Amino acid sequence: MKTEKEVKPMSGYPILLLALIILGLGILGLVTKNVVLIAISAITLFAVLIALCGLFFISPNRAIVLTLFGEYKGTVKENGFYWVNPFLTKKPITLRAKNFDSTQIKVNDKLGNPIMIGAIVVWRVQDTYKASFQVDNFENFVQVQTEAAIRHLAGVYPYDNIEEWEHEVTLRSGVTEVNHALEKEVEERLKMAGIEVIEARISHLAYAQEIAGAMLKRQQAMAIIAARQKIVEGAVSMVEMAIRELSKKEVVHLDEERKAAMVSNLMVVLCSDKDTSPVINTGSIY
Repeated sequence: MKTEKEVKPMSGYPILLLALIILGLGILGLVTKNVVLIAISAITLFAVLIALCGLFFISPNRAIVLTLFGEYKGTVKENGFYWVNPFLTKKPITLRAKNFDSTQIKVNDKLGNPIMIGAIVVWRVQDTYKASFQVDNFENFVQVQTEAAIRHLAGVYPYDNIEEWEHEVTLRSGVTEVNHALEKEVEERLKMAGIEVIEARISHLAYAQEIAGAMLKRQQAMAIIAARQKIVEGAVSMVEMAIRELSKKEVVHLDEERKAAMVSNLMVVLCSDKDTSPVINTGSIY
């Protein structure tokens, strides 16, 4: 497989200077009515016009791919003003970094849940030969292969942690790992087109509309359960401390039955999600 061959043509300033000299001789011949100068200028004018077609310039981070009747002759990358064979075809290619922001596409994750996912890929042309001749349109190739990589990536990971997938990397929690996997996947697909992937990352991730409501309720339920667990752990600790301190300081002597009642009342007060209304006993507690 061929690769890029960098070349450096001759400077274009001598050819431009020669064209100006011939043009000046022609003007001088017309002014002085010198037949010899007019004849020389007329003879060389056609050749000079053809030679001027070989002049071109390159801005920073741009390249020119040169071909002669379909044969690849090389790539000019160094910026400047140059002259080449005027019969060479000159195809400009930008070497600047570009962003591709993919559209949000609907795919199924590892568990089969429909999700909406999008990505941003920062890329640039590294091998101008492959970009020009290995693929038909390298910019369209980047778009199609990036979306294919996103679809494949979404099927490898679950969207979020569920009981049986608790210890696996997910699209939502494993941001670093998922972005690294996406970058590697896109880079492998674009290698044949001479494209360098600078960065690839997930830009949008959400459940598809048809299951978003149900998944939101599940997430809310999990959040409530987690919060309740923390509340119960704290309440048990506080009740244990209260009974221990009461017994230690001998504030009141409680038998097992009244300890159970006290624990029940304290747990209700501490674990309730609403303010409790105490009942004041004005008589004997027995």
